[in-house]
Amino acid sequence: MKTTTAEPAAGAFPSADEQERLYSAADWYDAESLLTAGERRVLARLREFLEQQAKPLLAEYWERGEFPEQLAQPLIDLDLMEPADLAGHGMENGPAREIYQGFRIFELARTDASLATWYTAQAGLFRTAIRVGASDEQQLEWMPKVIDFSLKGVFSLTEPESGSDIAGGLSTTARFEADAGGGAWVLDGAKRWIGGASTADVLAVFARDVADGQVKAFLVDRLAEGVSLEKIHGKTSLRMMQNAHITLEGVRVPEAMRLHNVNSFRDVAAMLRAMRSDVAWIATGIQAGAFEAALRYVNERRQFGRSLGSFQLVQEKLARMLGNITASLSLVVRLTEQQARGIYRDQDSALAKMQTSLFMRETVALAREVVGGNGITLAADVARFHADAEAVYSYEGTHEINALIIGRALTGESAFAR
Repeated sequence: MKTTTAEPAAGAFPSADEQERLYSAADWYDAESLLTAGERRVLARLREFLEQQAKPLLAEYWERGEFPEQLAQPLIDLDLMEPADLAGHGMENGPAREIYQGFRIFELARTDASLATWYTAQAGLFRTAIRVGASDEQQLEWMPKVIDFSLKGVFSLTEPESGSDIAGGLSTTARFEADAGGGAWVLDGAKRWIGGASTADVLAVFARDVADGQVKAFLVDRLAEGVSLEKIHGKTSLRMMQNAHITLEGVRVPEAMRLHNVNSFRDVAAMLRAMRSDVAWIATGIQAGAFEAALRYVNERRQFGRSLGSFQLVQEKLARMLGNITASLSLVVRLTEQQARGIYRDQDSALAKMQTSLFMRETVALAREVVGGNGITLAADVARFHADAEAVYSYEGTHEINALIIGRALTGESAFAR
């Protein structure tokens, strides 16, 4: 006679001891031990917030396709970007180490991919645009506001007809018009898939200068005349993240709001090189979240009079998931250590993004599989990760694009379409 037990209720989360056991299982080789005591304290603060305030809301808002805005300010107030209490690594008030920043993304993503994407839109994408693209004077003015979120921005590169081929296909134009006041740039075009645009103060827009054909970058006021935003509906992945289609029609931007260190796509590529590692950390965190949810489920669920976790085939799948997560953590930790020493190579970040995304796809599929039919329900806490993984698999460079970047480095031959 088949024996069953009641399903775990949505929002019923494990105790602190059980959660710590799950965390330890996902970080099998204790990569977190690379962090200082101060860094771990900050992440513990984030973890507590995510468990107590974020998790109970996720299923409802994911299904509604809305971002839980009530989490935004409390998350900002946690002071995660450049925390003042990172004592223990020789810099009392920062800057935050790259390895800490990676684990910050990991913690967010193991809870929810949209939360991680929302936070890194500011802390990763927009901050990198300012750090790499702004002049020293512009950075002095803007960077403190970026860090405390008093200037919220988004990275607006992708276009309706250009994603992977954006280097050559970017069609948004910038035209300089001189006038008595010193002149202004006029932008025309469209951007698509821009996450968080509806709540940003400015849009970091990349456009091709009609005078020299080179790519330039501009901070565009979201409320400027000629800017219109439309929410992208019908998504089956990253449903909480609000992605926008942006139309720019004769938008005037003063020279002071142009990022003065962006004068070609080579400068944009430098930003992408630095940001791609963030997505690899997200892909790794998604795996951890899916694995933890699946492990908790199989230890609670009974079938044929036994715990699901006692079956050989289930244990084999759990082991494969853990192997994928452990390999992914090794990749992102090593990449981050290299970047902390100033080593930034396209092929390195491409390899991490490509391989962690492949591992992620398998891991979330195995997690959904061991949870059975309940794996497609939000209550079991696996379905979100399974669906959201598909968006992460594609953005910041598809599998094929990253593979060609690696192949070019290996062979010295470019296989990109011409």
